[in-house]
Amino acid sequence: MTNSKQSESEIILELAKKRGALQFGKFQLSAGGTSSYYFDGRIITLDPEAGYHVAKAILPILKECDAQAIAGPTLGADPIVSSVSVVSHVEGHPVPGLIVRKEAKEHGGKRAIEGPMADLGENARIAVVDDACTTASSLFLAIDAVEAAGHQVVKVIAILDRNEGGSDKLRSRGYDFVALLSANEKGEIIPMN
Repeated sequence: MTNSKQSESEIILELAKKRGALQFGKFQLSAGGTSSYYFDGRIITLDPEAGYHVAKAILPILKECDAQAIAGPTLGADPIVSSVSVVSHVEGHPVPGLIVRKEAKEHGGKRAIEGPMADLGENARIAVVDDACTTASSLFLAIDAVEAAGHQVVKVIAILDRNEGGSDKLRSRGYDFVALLSANEKGEIIPMN
């Protein structure tokens, strides 16, 4: 049971530990190197309670930057985009969700971005999201696709900033990046609000 006085980020961190999405030890990273912790964002974002709290944490960020839609790279962002979109509808301020493919389809509409793009018009304000930011390569893939489609990236969001250089790269290129959780130099995970 979560405490009503906790911030959404504190609740997400607590649930990540309870659900086993956040583990401590020695782990090999796909980007190379090792880490004193392992974060599996999909355990959180596919969990009904935790996914709801992720959406509740992200919605005020979207409102603040006046985002017209939320987009993210498949597979890590799929459940985030979906939960944010559904919860935004329930709360009466619908935010359409978009999924960015690793490569445009070779058949059908040959789209790189799936979702209600036509409803957005031109130069829409879009927030890009992912479960974690390490090198930011997945986030940059989504950003590039959104900008290639003629839209403006107004915010970049991650559940966890691993502070491995990706968030610095995003900021150095002018993107407004925020994270719900952040890893410090000791490998501790800290809620950001």
